[in-house]
Amino acid sequence: MPYVEMPKLSDTMTEGTVVKWRKAVGDSVTAGDVIAEVETDKAVMELEAFDDGTLKEVYVSEGGKARIGEKLALLLAPGESAPEHDGEAGRAAKASKPDANRSQVVSPKAKADPLKVAAPTVSSHVKASPLAKKIADAKGVDLSSTQGSGPGGRIIARDVESASATPVSAPAAIPPVSAGPGDRRIPLSGMRKIIAERLFASKTQIPHFYLNIEVDAGELVRLRAQLNEHLEKSGQGKVTFNDFILKAVVMAAAKVPRVNASFAGAAIIEYADIHLSVAVAVEDGLVTPVIRQAQKKSLREISEAVRDLATRARTKKLKPEEYQGGTLTVSNLGSHGIESFSAVINPPQAAILAVG
Repeated sequence: MPYVEMPKLSDTMTEGTVVKWRKAVGDSVTAGDVIAEVETDKAVMELEAFDDGTLKEVYVSEGGKARIGEKLALLLAPGESAPEHDGEAGRAAKASKPDANRSQVVSPKAKADPLKVAAPTVSSHVKASPLAKKIADAKGVDLSSTQGSGPGGRIIARDVESASATPVSAPAAIPPVSAGPGDRRIPLSGMRKIIAERLFASKTQIPHFYLNIEVDAGELVRLRAQLNEHLEKSGQGKVTFNDFILKAVVMAAAKVPRVNASFAGAAIIEYADIHLSVAVAVEDGLVTPVIRQAQKKSLREISEAVRDLATRARTKKLKPEEYQGGTLTVSNLGSHGIESFSAVINPPQAAILAVG
C-alpha cells in the first residue's frame, strides 16, 4: 500500500508546502506521473509517483505544510482497499524516514552535498598545577578562561579560588515582543525561517572579519562598452558589470585557493573546483544558485549561466543541485546604489565578496 510522503529536497529543509495537487482523489496514477507540486525553502519541485494505482486519500491539502517523511496521500494499487483507520490518522502518522520507493522528485539531489563543518573545539591542554586542576573540577571553573599568575603564566590554586569567587553576571534578558492594535503580524515563510537560522549560525559560529578596497572601474567601463558594441552587431546578448565581476572573482580564487575553502574542525578543505554561489533576491528572501566549475567557463558562459539561474530562482524553478554545494559566494548590491556593505558568510564556505 504505497503512501506518498514529503521528501527531503535540500540539506536545510525540515518541512515543505503542498502548492498544488496535479491529481485529484479518485484519479488513476501511472508510475512517472507528476502528482503534486511541493515548495521547499528554495524552490517549487514536481513530485512523481513510482507506483501505479488510484489516489484514494489526500492528507495535506493545497497550502498545507508537512514535515519530512510525513504522509501526504494514500495511493492504492489495483485490488487494494484502504485500511480501516486511515483518513486523518494517516496525516498524523509520520514515517521514521522518507520512503524513496513511493515517490520521487523529478530533479535528483546534488551529487556532492555541502560539507558539514564541525564546531571548533578548545584545546584541553592548559598550563595548571595538579592542585589547581583538582579545585577547578570541584568548583566547576573553566581553566581555559582563567588567568594564571604562576611561573610562565601557569595557573595555580589561588587563581582558581579567585576565579570561583568572582560572580558571573547573567546576560540581560531580552524583553518579549508584543504587537499593538495597529501593528501587523507577518508569519515567517519557510525560506525566511531557514535564512534566519543560517545567518544566526553563521554569525555565532564563524569568526567574521572584513577587508575593504575601492577599485577604479574606468577601464572596465570602456572594455564593456566595446565588447557590448561588438556583441550587439553580431546579434548576441550584452554582458553586465556583474558578469565581469564574477569572472574576476573566479580568476582570483584560482590564484588564492584559500578563499575557495571550508573549515572542517581539524583541517581546511581547499576545493579543486570553484562552484560560485551568486546571491539573488527573490520575493520572500534570498537564494544563492551555483555556477558549477566556474573556473572552466568563459565570460560569455558565466553571463548566460547567471542569467538563467537568476530567472529560475525568482520563479522558484531551481533544481536542488543548482543551489547546493557552492564553495564561494558573491553578493552585488551596486545596482541598488549601495556603495559598500558587510555580507554574512554562507556556511560552510570560508568567504563571501560583497560588491557595491
